[in-house]
Amino acid sequence: MKIAVAGTGYVGLVTGVALAHVGHNVTCVDIDEEKIKKMRKGNSPIYEEGLEDLMRKNKERLTYTTDYKKAYSDAEVIFVGVGTPERSDGSANLDYVYAVCDNIIESITKNVVVVIKSTVPIGTNDKVEEYLNSHVKKGIHISVASNPEFLAQGTAVRDTLYASRIVVGCEDDLARSVMEEVYRPFTQDPYNVPYLTMNRRSAEMVKYASNDFLALKISYINEISNFCEEIGADITEVTRGMSYDKRIGDKFLNSGIGYGGSCFPKDTKALHYLSVEKDVELKTVKACIDVNKHQKLHLFKKLKEDYGNKNLKGLNVAILGATFKPGTDDLREAPSIDNVKALLDYEVNVSIYDPVGLDRFEKIFGNSINYYDNIDDCIKDKDVVMIMTEWDTIKNYDIGKFSKLMKNPVIYDGRNCYPLSIVSQYKVEYISMGRKEVHNI
Repeated sequence: MKIAVAGTGYVGLVTGVALAHVGHNVTCVDIDEEKIKKMRKGNSPIYEEGLEDLMRKNKERLTYTTDYKKAYSDAEVIFVGVGTPERSDGSANLDYVYAVCDNIIESITKNVVVVIKSTVPIGTNDKVEEYLNSHVKKGIHISVASNPEFLAQGTAVRDTLYASRIVVGCEDDLARSVMEEVYRPFTQDPYNVPYLTMNRRSAEMVKYASNDFLALKISYINEISNFCEEIGADITEVTRGMSYDKRIGDKFLNSGIGYGGSCFPKDTKALHYLSVEKDVELKTVKACIDVNKHQKLHLFKKLKEDYGNKNLKGLNVAILGATFKPGTDDLREAPSIDNVKALLDYEVNVSIYDPVGLDRFEKIFGNSINYYDNIDDCIKDKDVVMIMTEWDTIKNYDIGKFSKLMKNPVIYDGRNCYPLSIVSQYKVEYISMGRKEVHNI
């Protein structure tokens, strides 16, 4: 099929490349000419494992352009994968979605199915279909389908090709038949992805309900972790005991300094905003938002308690990990940002290491901090290390080097990267999340 995809971010580009990989002819549309030039050379504008390989492998079926008129007029299906950032009040900003709608209205010459891949508030697909058909040329009909994404950054390619499920919300037979044709290759070998159809509002709700449930699980275990610190329990043992219950499982039970990224923070706030608007406030979701906000600075508060406000000034602190999670260069809502801002407020000297996120981090903090592309140089002669992201390079780092290279080998680990049994063998001070502290110096 001829498919156009609006937006070349994490959702749009990965979707477009995956659709091309299973045999469709895909045109990826973006307003940024520099991004388009980069993609035409087979280079991805985002860091995502395996994406560039698929872009190059399927280059005969992939076109990148800023010419939305040609892209949309030729398409049988148009996927909308643009951002829906949160507004200051927590609601979703749909300006980019409606901007694409205006371009579609201006461009199409025949009936088409528009697929909303972006995460949008419940009821948006209905409003989009009404908007499109009330403005399009007479004699043309647009069917809108809801098709939420469930990819995770860092594993987005696999999450799309071998998805846990494909959810499609439709209200008419044309959209149903077209979407079945689009996704038929994914439901067959070697992918065998479950394909679920439902009404549009249910499909929209599946996305929010799924993401907010996972965010709730993270916030819950983080609160349990904080409580473990007060009562002398070990969160790793607690979660190990919990994980054997099949009703709970072992996913999203790692305690830490909170969630970040483009989905959980935005989606929890958007669903809570909508629930308040409908006068049925989701109190558990509100609590999740509040817990995560405070959790991000839990490690910094420990540092401040240990050193005192006055003694923080001039302290040399190395941050290991900038991105909100390993496997991506995304900094959106990353706990590292909140912690660096807090450290700078107390006139701490900050250095940071990250394998892929330094360029983006420098755009935020400029020359107010120091940047390193290796851990050795970053921690050398430092008083404190704070671990923000569980990159493999950090998890596999020789713990002995902390005592050899640092001025004072004091480690605050926000991701519990190292087993206490191993850390205890070294001359370090080690403060982690929900576990006993190690004081060997």
